[in-house]
Amino acid sequence: MVTPDHFLLICSTCKGEDNADALCQALAAKLPSGFALRKIACMAGCAHPTTVGFQASGKAQYLFGDIETEKDIKALVEFAGQFRLSEDGWTSATDRPPQLFEKTLSRLPRLELGECR
Repeated sequence: MVTPDHFLLICSTCKGEDNADALCQALAAKLPSGFALRKIACMAGCAHPTTVGFQASGKAQYLFGDIETEKDIKALVEFAGQFRLSEDGWTSATDRPPQLFEKTLSRLPRLELGECR
């Protein structure tokens, strides 16, 4: 078994625990190796339920909102593959699955230690 080093976060507050559980079930067997699912109480994307995030050490982080359809699930799985293969997690909007184009809420650059220059 591969130890996960990439994470797909699912808000369990937006539409409730049952919705988060359903998303977990829909995604669990489809994600690339090395991914783990985590339910998070809130990611402050309340205006765009349901929100999901992508995290990995040394990579940019993403937050997507308004996730609800089977097309969204397929797009998240496709993006997970892109994210996993990228060195720093950085993707342009045009490289992401089209279904996620208008659902991207934020992208944070990877954490780098040091001071503002």
